[in-house]
Amino acid sequence: MAELLFARVRSMLPRLPRWPSVLSTAGLAACVLSACVSAPEGGTGAPPTPEPPAVVSNVGSSVGSGGGASGSRGDLVTASDETELAKRARIRLELASAYFAQGQAVTALDEVKRALQVDPENVGAYNLRGLIYASLGEVALADESFRRALSIAPADADTLHNHGWFLCRQRRFAEARSRFTAALAVPQYREPSKTLLAQGVCEAAAGDLVAAERLLLRSYELDAGNPTTAFNLAEVLLRRGDTDRARFYLQRVNQVPERVNAQTLWLAARIERKRGNLAAAEEWAQQLRSRFPNARETAAYEQGKFDE
Repeated sequence: MAELLFARVRSMLPRLPRWPSVLSTAGLAACVLSACVSAPEGGTGAPPTPEPPAVVSNVGSSVGSGGGASGSRGDLVTASDETELAKRARIRLELASAYFAQGQAVTALDEVKRALQVDPENVGAYNLRGLIYASLGEVALADESFRRALSIAPADADTLHNHGWFLCRQRRFAEARSRFTAALAVPQYREPSKTLLAQGVCEAAAGDLVAAERLLLRSYELDAGNPTTAFNLAEVLLRRGDTDRARFYLQRVNQVPERVNAQTLWLAARIERKRGNLAAAEEWAQQLRSRFPNARETAAYEQGKFDE
């Protein structure tokens, strides 16, 4: 349930899942945040990303973000610039990333510790350590890890993004907002669509649907092919009563067979029901019953829990 592959430069790691399960690399628990906007999961094939993906900076670097910590970073770091210690730290951190992507959090943590023994100021290591501790339910240690990374590189956009999502999942919405805003303000940051998506989901969880719609629309403009953005935007628009537009954005997801799953079918049925098109709602429900008979969305439809 997460995009995994991880190289020397920025890539995607499993997202912080819904509290209290915290960053599961295998699956996500039910959303327990008030008015939380989730994204599709539970399908087959390659469903939309369950939540906005984490971003991790250069795994071997101890300074700055792969997203652009400042507008004057100097020359690019290449193999000839890498010291033996930096190389050792990088290899350890790449191993940690791979283990974590495979759901082996404890083993990943051991590798991060080894990387930090070699390079105690490695921003990427502290960032990844924060994600790992969050996945293990160690909230205080995760928070401390993100803050340690930011004490070394306050403008590291990747850590700002991940810490913002972490804070959001604890309902510390004002702090999360400040982190997302800071990440988006970093010059040359290369992942604004992901941060806008994460902040949009967070604002929806906080109950500010106007801000959520604005942020998700901006994310969609930058990355219209992201089904997670389209799904969350459709969910927010439904909650705002704009069913025609909700239907439009969700169609962009459901028209691709491999992206269809229980949540996308459930949302489609809810949208049509809200529009008063009960026949269309029942058509979506029939697909839900036949394809995902044991899904909680199917049970919710049968029980008439359309607004929960």
